[in-house]
Amino acid sequence: MPSRVEGKIALVMGGGQTPGETVGNGRATALLLAREGARVVVVDRDLGSAQATVGLITEERGEAFALAADATDEAAVSTVIAETVRRYGRLDILHNNIGASIALGDAVALDMTEAAYDRSFAVNLKTAWLAAKYAIPVMREHGGGSIVNISSLAAIQAYPLVGYRTMKAAVIALTENLAAAHAPDNIRVNTILPGLMNTPMAIENRVAQGTPREEVIAGRDKQIPLGKKMGTGWDVAYAALFLHSEEAGFITGISLRVDGGQWISHR
Repeated sequence: MPSRVEGKIALVMGGGQTPGETVGNGRATALLLAREGARVVVVDRDLGSAQATVGLITEERGEAFALAADATDEAAVSTVIAETVRRYGRLDILHNNIGASIALGDAVALDMTEAAYDRSFAVNLKTAWLAAKYAIPVMREHGGGSIVNISSLAAIQAYPLVGYRTMKAAVIALTENLAAAHAPDNIRVNTILPGLMNTPMAIENRVAQGTPREEVIAGRDKQIPLGKKMGTGWDVAYAALFLHSEEAGFITGISLRVDGGQWISHR
């Protein structure tokens, strides 16, 4: 079977990760796209983290390079797209993985500060819009492409923190808007809604707040019907690989839950 994204140019926004004991969604996706034949541009605000992802790719004889950028800054995002085109001549895949909740000061509505709300908007929603704004003209010029935005199951469940739920719900709306607008350009736009995942972003902040790691993991595992265990970054990565591949060539505007049955069991 030929590699599923062979020869594609892929840009993974948020392709590094916060430190932790497991692999994050962005890093896993960057690695998997490279394994399946894509040349990968790994972008992260932390250049060292992006370079670490690139190092893992090159160890496996894949091709990748790292860029540092503040994805909430329009000029920085424009530069990332321009540098990708300068190196490779086109862009086929955009993967928007940037997001955070607790680390941004997220809280229930009555306790959240204006500054934290603004940070949540910038990180969880604005980043996806900005990347698409500059990627879509390049994709259109070269005959099409695939965009996957990472939302969250929190967007459709009773997640208590207002910033993350609000912005990740808006990512779904953004996805549908872009999918409808750019279907005639042969640009597919989809979103993934991860459920409870054993990733550094999900686990490390809770541990840092004082809950023992084993308790955090056990409390999350027991909420998952399928195998009674959280998913991993690889589960999200394989869903993304499918959506970015030609196997999903007639799929656009969908919200794909990757949650081990959590939503259907607890709604």
